Amino acid sequence: MPMGSKEHPRTIEGENFLEGKLLIALPGMTDPRFEKSVVFMCAHSNEGAMGLIINKPIDGLNFHELLRRLELQVQTNAPDFPVLFGGPVETGRGFVLHTSEYEGSEATLPVSEDVSLTATLDILRAMAEGNGPDKAIFALGYAGWGPGQIEDEIRVNGWVHCDADNAILFDAAADSKWAGALRKLGIDISGLTANAGRA
Repeated sequence: MPMGSKEHPRTIEGENFLEGKLLIALPGMTDPRFEKSVVFMCAHSNEGAMGLIINKPIDGLNFHELLRRLELQVQTNAPDFPVLFGGPVETGRGFVLHTSEYEGSEATLPVSEDVSLTATLDILRAMAEGNGPDKAIFALGYAGWGPGQIEDEIRVNGWVHCDADNAILFDAAADSKWAGALRKLGIDISGLTANAGRA
């Protein structure tokens, strides 16, 4: 998906307005795969959008176990954290979302000033050796939307969005990210209902 394309603006807030933002599912999200999801948006253009769900750990799979399955030697100082369900597209493909001080190769894509995306084995080797980025999360699969699709879902109150927050992205426990992201917008989850805002 082309990054930074400025042709044919179709978005409701200007071209690429979701890139580098957190997309937060509202109660009443009809797709159970996205219920209470927080998605870090990696790409957004008139051709569609792509992001990683950052708050849905895969049961029973952590990063060290994944590295062992890939037959990579895991050093004692290698970080360990849950492997996340990044979305329903290409669920066998892995993505590392990480702080931008780490640049593994030309395959590292800067998403925002302080967050990058890498989807190559090199970064996993570096992380297994304890030489990876300062902070990272690993997801299998991604969430994807066709042209205009995410804008339509926002219009019908499926999602809200806010600026990304590295504390939510990298430091918060998975089960607290949804409420934490909504709090950034001043939204108290106790006051939300499944049909809030629908006409």
